[in-house]
Amino acid sequence: MAEQFRTCPTTGLKVHLPAEALIKVNAVAAVVCLLVGGIAALLVLLTRWPAVHLLNEEWFYRFLTAHALDMLIAWIIFFEVAALYFGSTVLLNNRLPAPKVGWVAFILMVLGGALINWQVLVGQATVAFTSYVPLKASPLYYLGIILFAVGALTAVFLFFAALVVAKKEKTYEGSLPIVTFGLMCAATIATFTLLHGAAFYIPTFLWSAGILPNLDPMMYRLAFWALGHASQQINVCAMVAVWYLIATLTTGAKPLNEKLCRTAFLLYVLFINVASEHHLLTDPALSIWHKIANTGYVMHMAVLASMIHAFAIPAMIEVAQRKKGFSKGWFEWLKKAPWGNPAFASMFISLIGFGFVGGITGVTFGNMQISMIRHNTWSITGHFHGTVVLGTTLAFMGITYYIVPLIFRRQIFSETMAKLSPYFFGGGVFLFANAMMFAGGYGIPRRHWDVTFAGAQFPFQFDPTAFFFIALTGLGGLLAIIGGALYVLNTTASVFIGKKIQ
Repeated sequence: MAEQFRTCPTTGLKVHLPAEALIKVNAVAAVVCLLVGGIAALLVLLTRWPAVHLLNEEWFYRFLTAHALDMLIAWIIFFEVAALYFGSTVLLNNRLPAPKVGWVAFILMVLGGALINWQVLVGQATVAFTSYVPLKASPLYYLGIILFAVGALTAVFLFFAALVVAKKEKTYEGSLPIVTFGLMCAATIATFTLLHGAAFYIPTFLWSAGILPNLDPMMYRLAFWALGHASQQINVCAMVAVWYLIATLTTGAKPLNEKLCRTAFLLYVLFINVASEHHLLTDPALSIWHKIANTGYVMHMAVLASMIHAFAIPAMIEVAQRKKGFSKGWFEWLKKAPWGNPAFASMFISLIGFGFVGGITGVTFGNMQISMIRHNTWSITGHFHGTVVLGTTLAFMGITYYIVPLIFRRQIFSETMAKLSPYFFGGGVFLFANAMMFAGGYGIPRRHWDVTFAGAQFPFQFDPTAFFFIALTGLGGLLAIIGGALYVLNTTASVFIGKKIQ
């Protein structure tokens, strides 16, 4: 058994070699999906920008669908699976039970992802991310989603099995570390989410194959958002866990009140899935009482969790910095923070961006009256780019700069590219998402191929100010794509040609 472990000379952490291999392949697959989704993002951006308007209508919707699935689902879930293996083995000095099951999960996810992209790019699944019934894709598209979901769920169960082994073999003392605890909460939400996905994607597959005669559109929408939005709450839990990890690695900070932080994670588990119904506030199927209870009360319990973390993490960093002597005035601790460390910069920009661009706007757009006005505009697209891109994606980029030396045993190829990437990416998405929300305030719609409606029989004229914000969206998007390209290029070069660490 001992030969299955190695000890990191820098951190002193034990690394289970079979788990290390699975962390590597899932992390690489994640970056590949990020690259594919990023290329699709560039094409979509240059089409929505009226001054460029690159693609025709058919190809625009193909790449829009591919962009959403590769970025919102594949990149993030592959990375989260790598994080689950890391949190349940490396952080606990533990082994991964049944690593062959992990390889089965990985193969299923890769096959599922390949099927999805193939069907989308050949024009057999131009149904956008939501694929609302009665829009119908080919059976292979739905089969790909099912395979991907089953693989991800298998990886989640393997994570739970690893926690049982760690507890039984006493590889750690006391409670689970806060990072692993956060990942456990993310895995709990993932179980709920993926099972709901199976509950409606299997009937949808049968409907697409002609076995079921019809599906109820309202039931489909309700079931879909138990997957579509809840999957982003997996991201929130995992993202916050990464925030805690990066804060500790970069400044030596520790939570000031772990019980409060753990309680906040539990609030996510209990309430955040229910809050996903804000996408259904314009639907007639749910009662007004139900909608008000959901958005006026239940959703705010999940918001409370984010507020706790939003104060707890800067507080722990401040205390750690003041102990180092950076205690002059109110903000010397922040001014002297390690901003040149790409992990810290990514984490802090992610935290601020998620809170102010994604979180606060989410509360606003979750209000029933405002949702009636804004939900089918670009404002909602700006909101979830603030959460999933500026928040989750940037946090995952940050922790990569520690994973590459620890797991891949390679030095970062370019420190300069690493330092620039979070500022380009974070600044770009900040501008992109906010400009998109302002454009939505002027009525610019979601998903529409041509916002000028130049070929429409009855052209609709937007306020000219809207096009100023569309131009800002294009500029911010280009900056973000440059930052993302720096990240992909640097991490790829680090893994394959970076200097080896013995």
